[in-house]
Amino acid sequence: MQHGKVIAYASRQLKVHEKNYPTHDLELGVVVFALKIWIHYLSGIHVDVFTDNKSLQYAFSQKELNLRQTRWLELLKDYDMCVLYHPIKANVVADALSSVSMDNVSHVEEEKRELARDVHRLARLGV
Repeated sequence: MQHGKVIAYASRQLKVHEKNYPTHDLELGVVVFALKIWIHYLSGIHVDVFTDNKSLQYAFSQKELNLRQTRWLELLKDYDMCVLYHPIKANVVADALSSVSMDNVSHVEEEKRELARDVHRLARLGV
């Protein structure tokens, strides 16, 4: 967001092994994904990361981390960033996307349905 407005969106499909990740790892993975693809815009500036997952606020102060979390947190330390909690009820766009029923898109070609599912998943993650 810039001046309170969204300037870009990004999405991708979860890889097969990522579908088994716990929610905390998926949320952290989304942050890593976003920072990696926009590194050329975010290097050297302060970044506020808004999430509807309260536990991400405390990711840097957790005592026990798995190897994946440790690796990702090391990568995130390269950024001047702050993780802020943003309640899902305040996130109108994600809330609207997450409430859309996938049954309403049955007439759309399979490729577009898959894209709609990806957007739906990301909306549930608060992206």
